[in-house]
Amino acid sequence: MSSSMGLQDYAKQNIMISKFLALASMPISDVSSDVTIEIGASSFALHKFPLVSRSGRIRRLLIEAKDATISRMNLSLIPGGPEAFELAAKFCYGINIEITLSNVAMLRCAAHFLEMTEEFVQKNLEARTEAYLKDTVLPNISNSISVLHRCECLSPVSEEINLVNRLINAIANNACKEQLASGLLKLDHNFPMKTMPNIEPETPSDWWGKSLSVLNLEFFQRVLTAVKSKGLKQDMISKILINYTHNSLQGLVIRDPHIVTGSLLDMELQKKQRVIVEAMVSLLPTQSRRSSVPMAFLSSLLKTAIASSASTSCRSDLERRIGLQLDQAILEDILIPANSYGNNHGTMYDTESILRIFSIFLNLDEDDDEDNRMRDESEMAYDFDSPGSPKQSSILKVSKLLDTYLAEIALDTNLLPSKFIALAELLPDHARIISDGLYRAVDIFLKVHPNIKDSERYRLCKTIDCQKLSQEACSHAAQNERLPVQMAVQVLYFEQIRLRNAMNGGHNQFFFGTINSQFPQRSSSGAGSGAISPRDNYASVRRENRELKLEVARMRMRLTDLEKDHVSMKQELDQ
Repeated sequence: MSSSMGLQDYAKQNIMISKFLALASMPISDVSSDVTIEIGASSFALHKFPLVSRSGRIRRLLIEAKDATISRMNLSLIPGGPEAFELAAKFCYGINIEITLSNVAMLRCAAHFLEMTEEFVQKNLEARTEAYLKDTVLPNISNSISVLHRCECLSPVSEEINLVNRLINAIANNACKEQLASGLLKLDHNFPMKTMPNIEPETPSDWWGKSLSVLNLEFFQRVLTAVKSKGLKQDMISKILINYTHNSLQGLVIRDPHIVTGSLLDMELQKKQRVIVEAMVSLLPTQSRRSSVPMAFLSSLLKTAIASSASTSCRSDLERRIGLQLDQAILEDILIPANSYGNNHGTMYDTESILRIFSIFLNLDEDDDEDNRMRDESEMAYDFDSPGSPKQSSILKVSKLLDTYLAEIALDTNLLPSKFIALAELLPDHARIISDGLYRAVDIFLKVHPNIKDSERYRLCKTIDCQKLSQEACSHAAQNERLPVQMAVQVLYFEQIRLRNAMNGGHNQFFFGTINSQFPQRSSSGAGSGAISPRDNYASVRRENRELKLEVARMRMRLTDLEKDHVSMKQELDQ
């Protein structure tokens, strides 16, 4: 019984195919449609024979259908939707369709879905799209990126037919070939023995990297991983990352958190920021003290990571990268706003991150001993005792940067003294040749925070090395009522020694002689503060000595007043 039914079905199919053949000889416009293809909300009234002659899927669906007179089919799963099917249907009818960069991906996926292969007819849609990919798309980076972008909405078929991987590999291979060609071209310019009259102006080697910004995050990550594995230069990868990050984060700006805290919009924007930043950090080149990644870019990533509550590992990675090249930073790079959502009394800046960053820089020597992979002999062979060494130069830059940062954050009324003191005490003694910058920062902090405890005020001022203050700073400190009396006395004491040393012709090495021998590049400040040459004009020397004596007299009067105040304060405390 079953075999007879199979024969009947086979006979019916033969009759149906013979009818299609008869219809094929008639003009399409004169034949009424016998099948309706539904794709989502769209429907197409078509004819079975042109479709089955080129589409294996439609042929199989008609053969497998129990009802040979089936008149409606649903193909909603076709990649590319109604647009792709309409082009494929026209191709089935023999209408010449134009294959372009904008439609080749969906036509290739639609051809796979509809099974439009050479098995049914030569030069079928699959073969036509493959030829276009090989001739026009894959050899060109820009075309490959454009078609890859179109594949984003064609998953999973674009992955099943390996189209995505082929495009990514083509981009990576062509990028590295172009990098090699660019290097050879530069060699030709350096050795102009071979004349090349028709040479065009050199194209920037990173021109194609900008077009990667159209890709979604997943495809971008895969492309960048591929070009890194093929050997693309680190500086090129950095440029691509910077460009993509800039374009991706544009517009993802969280509004004032104090006004719309917890809104769904801001939470969604924050999530997008977090995903992008964490992905970009994972793609950064290997950490190095000579990184090709600009400090400004690392700083902006860290600021966004903090604002979007990125993972701890992401933030730690960025902090270490910034710490490794901290001597290249400017104030703007380390002014990192604190993530204080819902907290109107929070500090303006994230001092904890900065504390870790500066600690990383200061601990580079220890890290280098523990991790030989990070060790660069050309950098590590210097001694901090040599003022002209790169290492000493770097730490001096960092010390100035920290003092400038302290002066900036001192204006924050919500900043705790303990946070400020922790940063002020961070640098070792040899890091500061002159303490004027730190003194200025402490003075600003005391002015903005007049009600701090005496113990905190004393500890804060203890961070300043009075021996490293310039004459101008000493004069200011001696009359600064915000400072503890002990510090004012100490300043006057050291200033007297300085003046006595200057009047004696610089031969007294009790105080500044020791410092100047350790740091000979430090310029003396104030008139007559250095050794006076015998060739100098005698009248000029006498005039300077008179001025110094007057200054000493003024300092003694100020010291006497301070000592009286100190005695009276001590008596009041004893009572």
